[in-house]
Parts: sequence; C-alpha cells; structure tokens
Amino acid sequence: MDTIIQCENITHYYGSKLIYENLSFEVARGRILGLLGKNGTGKTTIINILTGYLRPYSGVCRIFGEEMGRLSPTVKSRIGLLLEGHIQHAYFNAVQIERFYSRFFPKWKRDAYYGLLEKLRVTPEQKISTMSCGQRSQIALGLLFAQDADLLILDDFSMGLDPGYRRLFVEYLKEYVAAENKTVFLTSHIIQDMEMLIDDCIILDYGSILLHEPAEYITRCFRRFRFTSDATHCPSDNGGILRHTEKIGNRWQTCSFATAAEVEHELKKNGVIPDGLTEEKLSLEDAFIGLTGKY
Repeated sequence: MDTIIQCENITHYYGSKLIYENLSFEVARGRILGLLGKNGTGKTTIINILTGYLRPYSGVCRIFGEEMGRLSPTVKSRIGLLLEGHIQHAYFNAVQIERFYSRFFPKWKRDAYYGLLEKLRVTPEQKISTMSCGQRSQIALGLLFAQDADLLILDDFSMGLDPGYRRLFVEYLKEYVAAENKTVFLTSHIIQDMEMLIDDCIILDYGSILLHEPAEYITRCFRRFRFTSDATHCPSDNGGILRHTEKIGNRWQTCSFATAAEVEHELKKNGVIPDGLTEEKLSLEDAFIGLTGKY
C-alpha cells in the first residue's frame, strides 16, 4: 500500500518540556487512523506539525512524499483540514460560504456539501454567526467533503455534534472513504465514535507512542482480568505483561494482551496469588483506559 503520511524521528519541545522524542509512524492509503491520548500528550501538536503550522525541533514529516513546509500547491489541494470544528467568515450563510469556498478548489463537489447539509438538516439561509457550535461543525464538515481531498485531517471532528448527528457523520464518513479510497487522520475525545470508524489506532503516551495497531486487534486481544487475592501490594507495570494493576479491598483487576494462563503466572511471580481469575472483552475506550491508566 502507498504511504500517504510518513513521520520520522519527530522530536519537539515547548520550552524545556519534551512533547515527543523520535516519534515515527506511517499512514497507508485508504486507511482511517485514529490518534488517542490523554490531555497534554500532544495530539493537536501532531496535527499542527502535519499541517505545517508548527515546525518540530527535529525530524521530518512527509505527506504524499513531500516534506511539510515545502508542500507544492498540487499536494496542498489534496489535503482537507478541519481544526476543532472552527469555521471562518461567520457573516455568511450556508449558501454564501459554499459559493465562496468553491472558487479555491478545482475538484469542488457542490452536491457533496448540500447532500450532507440536507442529511444534517442545516437551514441554508441562516447566518453562521447565529448557529450553535454543533451547527457550525456541520457546515465545516460539509465544506470539507466538497473539497474532494485525498487526505482528510480532522482534529476533534465530532465537537458540538449531538449523538444522533455524530452517528450519522461517522456512517457517512466511513462510506465516503471506502467508496473514494480516501485516507483519514483524525482525533476525537469521543472514543465510541472512533471505534465505529477507524482501521488503525495510535495511542500516545507522554513523549512517545505507546501503541500503534489495528483497532480490531486491540479490541480482540486486550483483556481485563479480575480476581481476588490476600496480597497487599500491586505488581509494577514496567512495560511488561500486566498493565495498570489495581486493588480495591480484596478485589483486583489488571489488563493485558497475554492469555489468562500467562497473566496468572506473572501475578504469582510477583507474589500475588489470584483466586477466581476471570477475563473480559473490552471496548476501545476501556482498552485505552487499561493501557494508559485512569489518571
């Protein structure tokens, strides 16, 4: 598969605070990649680096084979960008802003814009300045689809959308990507939406990538294990088999990609004798918490 996004050894600081060190990943054509991380791990920083608004301390990022900061007009026209649902020129209404934006994009698809707005029931004559945050997001998403970009970069795409409209957009986007062989790089604080949508998942830790795997692999293989024990201490994670082992009273839980037998062996090796060990399948959100911890 063709590589659309390629980041190599990205290191970045804000002042003396390290955000990433030697961060590397790729996104293949036709894939939807979701970027997950706690607040402050650098999700928006990655978006800003990808879009050329921020130059990393070191490393290189390429889109369609061209380095960021040196993108040709042709490559720029192939990228659709949504930054946290924000939209400019709020003095326009939905019809006027479509006419304005259409002049800047040679592959403009007017029907894609109005088709989405019709599904989302946006009133064409209403001024954008009088719309709610969710309605403005709907306008921004419609303009994004009309660009007919080969790569969509969406930062917190579902901001302001209520559950019904979020579900509608997720279904629309998934169908659109599959039909047109588009590539998507996105973030969202609503992980349930991402689970329905994404092919691959990057989970950021502070300073590095904790995990980069297909979303299906994470939800199929990562498990929560519950048990009781008289032990008084929790085994340390240390990047090993067990993840975020917790004790509440005499009830314990831990998470792992390992089998139940391997988890039991690891617990005993650390002085914890589990009783009644059970395992549970996890949603992507629960897996994210199991991998990164609650705090």
